[in-house]
Amino acid sequence: MKNDGQLSDLGEFGFIAWLAKSIGQSLPSDLTGIGDDCAVLPWKGDQKLLVTTDLLLDGVHFLKEKIAARDLGYKSLAVNLSDIAAMGGRPLWAFLSLALPAETKISWAEDFFSGWKSISQKAKVKLLGGDTTRTTGAMVINVALLGEARGKYIKYRSGAIPGDIVAVTGLLGSSEGGLRLVLNSQLRNLRGQDETILLRQHFHPKPQLAEGFFLAHQSQVGAMMDVSDGLDSDLRRIIERSGCGAEVYLEKLPVSPALKRCCRKYGWNQEEVAAAGGEDYCLLITVRPGSLAALDRRFLRKFGRRLHPVGRITKKRGQLVYFKAGRQVTLPKSGFDHFRT
Repeated sequence: MKNDGQLSDLGEFGFIAWLAKSIGQSLPSDLTGIGDDCAVLPWKGDQKLLVTTDLLLDGVHFLKEKIAARDLGYKSLAVNLSDIAAMGGRPLWAFLSLALPAETKISWAEDFFSGWKSISQKAKVKLLGGDTTRTTGAMVINVALLGEARGKYIKYRSGAIPGDIVAVTGLLGSSEGGLRLVLNSQLRNLRGQDETILLRQHFHPKPQLAEGFFLAHQSQVGAMMDVSDGLDSDLRRIIERSGCGAEVYLEKLPVSPALKRCCRKYGWNQEEVAAAGGEDYCLLITVRPGSLAALDRRFLRKFGRRLHPVGRITKKRGQLVYFKAGRQVTLPKSGFDHFRT
């Protein structure tokens, strides 16, 4: 009997779980499929091939009239590079597919590929192919990216254990702050220094490839993924895959001074922005108990900034609990879900 429910009833994570179950395929032990930032395929010797793909849709992932073509080209590749970083790999080759309205200006395409080229050269990624077609509806961008990593150094979402410290490698909420500025017509033309910082973070995220490669080679790191849909959503993915729970201390969430000032200025809930806002593209990791201080020192020496502990992994399977000043609280808003947001 067919299920007449809606995808919004399942949510994005539920739909992915349903899809994996419906396909019902069994994979060889040396191949990892649905459930991590990248698929992992056997390749040559102890090297593994990493494969990730992202679909970007005008009106859902970006607003064509509010983002410069150069920034969109940059960001289209950046978000995929972040998936490679989350597995501790190095990027190699990309495939790009575009569905564009026929009236798209050639100058727009020139700017788009200028942005793509600016980050692909830095990341040493070659564009090998893809597809193009005309669309009568929304613009669609799809990127498939391949990378490599030594098998023993790949970090998965399933690597967390109770007692691990939960930490992030960067600030949270700035991209969400930038998105709020873009979406609010009353704030759109306010371009002070703080607003410019948040908009830059939203339009021009920096995938943490070097940080991911470094952390993947540290035995104290258990699980790792990138913060794409928000700390709330992404930490839930880790605890689901690892069969454990987590608690987060809201007062420890790292936010920029610019975001703090904008939260006060516009009446935003800072904790909601930091915990539930997506597209920060820093890395979310779990660190073995007692190992954070030493790892933090090494990270500081290499990258000039510190790790930010924000919580810990618990034995309470599937439970993500928030605390503020020692008291359990409810997060006003959950992280991003494509079928419920």
